[in-house]
Amino acid sequence: MKLKNVLIVVKDIERARQFYHDLFGLEMILDNNGNMIMTEGLVLQEKKYWEEFLGKEIIPENNSCELYFEESDIEGFVEKLEKYYPDVKYVNRLMTHSWGQKVIRFYDLDGNLIEVGTPM
Repeated sequence: MKLKNVLIVVKDIERARQFYHDLFGLEMILDNNGNMIMTEGLVLQEKKYWEEFLGKEIIPENNSCELYFEESDIEGFVEKLEKYYPDVKYVNRLMTHSWGQKVIRFYDLDGNLIEVGTPM
């Protein structure tokens, strides 16, 4: 068995697609009207369908999980983030852990937590 995809909930699927394309270079593989499969195994699910399916309200910024990306040129990534999405909400700006890894944490447009770090 293998993990195939990770699904996150978004309000506006096209806006979320653009966000993940702009910052991470992800491309759409399949669009199923409210459920979009992106490269690297990310699936975007529109909030209205997910709430209907679960019968529960979605809670943004719940901090129960995060998407983790690695980037060698993290300073360049931060510049791109600030250029394309200057109003992004940060958990922490670029910092260096005691073991030497540089990381930044922020929320996507729908409150999903993202961490970008230099390779370990």
